[in-house]
Amino acid sequence: QVRLVESGGGLVQTGGSLRLSCEFFGGTFGAYTMGWFRQAPGKEQEFVATISYGGATTDYVDSVKGRFTISRDGAKDTSYLQMNRLKPEDTAVYYCAARTGGPRNSATSYSFWGQGTQVTVSS
Repeated sequence: QVRLVESGGGLVQTGGSLRLSCEFFGGTFGAYTMGWFRQAPGKEQEFVATISYGGATTDYVDSVKGRFTISRDGAKDTSYLQMNRLKPEDTAVYYCAARTGGPRNSATSYSFWGQGTQVTVSS
């Protein structure tokens, strides 16, 4: 059974950076498109970024383009989300997920999810 474990969240000031990691266990990492989603208090879950099997194709929600970078390392079975120039509105619980089919920016396309990691950006 696929299991995902996120790490790297924390408290950072506006303009700061964090790198989230998502370790993949129990399957073939290279067979999955990986995604990152987030959920802020009182808001619906939001797509953040996705990366294809081999890493050649990425996509981002408009609000993070130019600030966040998704990547993956097949040797470590790990996906990353590098977050730069963070803003208070980036505050949320961030989840990584493995896609099994469907639109890349839809949460329903992802069958496996991590437990989430909190990112808090202070103003």
